Amino acid sequence: MQVAEIISSVLGPEAPVRVIGYDGSKAGPDSAEGAIRIVSPRAMARLVTAPGTLGLARGYVTGEIEVEGDLYGVLAAMPDVILHDIPRAQRLRLARQLVPVWLRHRMPPPEFEYRPPGRLHSKARDRKAISHHYDVSNAFYEWVLGPSMAYTCAVYPTDSATLEQAQAEKHELVARKLALAPGMRLLDVGCGWGGMVMHAAAEHGVRALGVTLSANQAAWAQAEITRRGLDGLAEVRHVDYRDAPETEFDAISSIGLTEHIGRAQLPSYFASLQARLRPGGRLLNHCITESRTPPRTLDPFIGRYIFPDGELHTVGHVIATMNDAGFEIRHEENLREHYARTLHAWGDNLEAHWDDAVAEVGVGKAKVWRLYMAACRLGFERDNIQLHQVLGERVHGDGRSGFPLRGW
Repeated sequence: MQVAEIISSVLGPEAPVRVIGYDGSKAGPDSAEGAIRIVSPRAMARLVTAPGTLGLARGYVTGEIEVEGDLYGVLAAMPDVILHDIPRAQRLRLARQLVPVWLRHRMPPPEFEYRPPGRLHSKARDRKAISHHYDVSNAFYEWVLGPSMAYTCAVYPTDSATLEQAQAEKHELVARKLALAPGMRLLDVGCGWGGMVMHAAAEHGVRALGVTLSANQAAWAQAEITRRGLDGLAEVRHVDYRDAPETEFDAISSIGLTEHIGRAQLPSYFASLQARLRPGGRLLNHCITESRTPPRTLDPFIGRYIFPDGELHTVGHVIATMNDAGFEIRHEENLREHYARTLHAWGDNLEAHWDDAVAEVGVGKAKVWRLYMAACRLGFERDNIQLHQVLGERVHGDGRSGFPLRGW
């Protein structure tokens, strides 16, 4: 069978995508706006050891597969493959079919793949996993994320809002849910480049402490805090959340950290945050979640290239675990459409700074981020994954709550 026919059989006969093989073969409708070009037999060899989205991703980031036209458009044309992978029986047939190609062109996985050593979710291994993703380059992230340096779902107040306006709206939404007021103490776990910490200090007069396992993030955030004149109120430390101060905080925000906490560690995670809150204090947990029960294993491309050791939980499991840790759940909302918009904006930023990004991190790693953001945007749009904010309160010993009758 010719190369284009093999790949077309993987994508599905109805996929409106042209396929062009290195052997001159073609498949798919000529009218399709996007095309996949198989440049090298090495791409086919990769489909033996990883017959599915991981093998296709390996070929793309190494340049053995090229996409002609808009990458997101091509992915959106074959959502079943991208979001749900290829059925196991078809993967096995594909692997057997391509064994002769693999024998001639086999090679190790691309250097961009990473599996941190050590015991799963130990402090040392978590530190390596976080560093792999977040310590890429502050300059690279400045180009992709924009001035806010916020690497979590924004909240778009209007259709015409900019990414910066939406990130500010997200931080203010969290502040309102936590009822931040001057003089309060906020702990922001997994604080990234300190956006929530600085917003709470500058806009609400809160004494805010952020903790992150990324040395690059902590250095950038602390320098930015000084530049903004917030040293008296805001601080970011390079430290594990498990080693954060245990004194009583008035509020805790966890924005995008739960994805890095394994299912087995989730009860102790929420218990440790509950112990750091004063009675009447609130926790706002903001995280990507699975849209179905039971949860699936993390997509292999995301797990090996983007978030090593990452695990997604269903919102029901997050809520139940928070409740069992002593939080009364007061509010929940799904912001998945907002994350699709956020990823669209990040993707546009990357394309606008493509040459700079390639010069900074290399073309392979830049393509990893391009593929990751386009595929995740599709996932949020098609309800394959979701983004939930869950607000919990540590009630007083007698059951009293500081929550108002209406509103946050």
